[in-house]
Amino acid sequence: MNKKLTKCAAAAVLSIGAAAPAFGGSVTRPGDTIGLPVGVPLPEGLWLGNNTTWERRGTSPNSTRLLVDTPIFVWSTRWTFLGARLQATFGPLVPLKIESGDFEIDGLFNSFGAAQLIWDLGNNWGVTYMLGGYTDSSKSTGYSSASLNQRFGVSYTGNGWNLTANAIWGINFDEVTSEPQISPCPTAPQFGCNPDFLNVDLTATKRFGKWELGAVGLHSTDLNAPIADYQKQRQFALGGLVGYTFDRVSVQFYFTTNVSEDNYGGDNTSGNFRFTIPLWQPGG
Repeated sequence: MNKKLTKCAAAAVLSIGAAAPAFGGSVTRPGDTIGLPVGVPLPEGLWLGNNTTWERRGTSPNSTRLLVDTPIFVWSTRWTFLGARLQATFGPLVPLKIESGDFEIDGLFNSFGAAQLIWDLGNNWGVTYMLGGYTDSSKSTGYSSASLNQRFGVSYTGNGWNLTANAIWGINFDEVTSEPQISPCPTAPQFGCNPDFLNVDLTATKRFGKWELGAVGLHSTDLNAPIADYQKQRQFALGGLVGYTFDRVSVQFYFTTNVSEDNYGGDNTSGNFRFTIPLWQPGG
């Protein structure tokens, strides 16, 4: 990838891992990697990305609202492995708040860590594989299971475009637990249901100077039912993105709204504000 495209990717790095779920089975929040050209490596250095998310799901009789702030640290190394650039990602414990009617709960979500390989295929194409996972959590605002997280992404970034698809496959180690959490089982005495899941985040944006505009989308689905009467959840959402690149800081705002959903209890609307800044670079 040329330097211009690498700079464009650096401007878009953000919450690659830890984020609160959208009131469903996915440990990784659906849409969390929207806007990121994951198939392009960052310039060498330590980067901080922060994604603030507000979501509202139209559940009955009261809508459910979520507010979460997700800081992510990415170390882009100078090393290569199997022809790919190596990056490391860490997401600390994330604060979040959930409200529904008179009910309100706030606390911390599971932490996240991963290693990522990014291959430059030439002609502005790149692919990536990430392997990592989440810690388990005993908090009612987290998932009561540790989990494996694998990601497979492809990006085209020629002529100012960012055409990216990123598939996120999560495998929970404890499908059913006795600890309360934000994705409960439908029957007692079990409280925690932890289905495996698949998310696909989609980005199609174009840069115009320092501005970035385009369409985005997401799909998420449970892959299994932890107990017999669990109803697997699925959703598809579309939206838009606008971004701007300053000298050292880049910002993005994107929103999505459901086109279809199964067993979530209502349609979801999400707004996300993201900023990225380099904390350290060689010679900087």
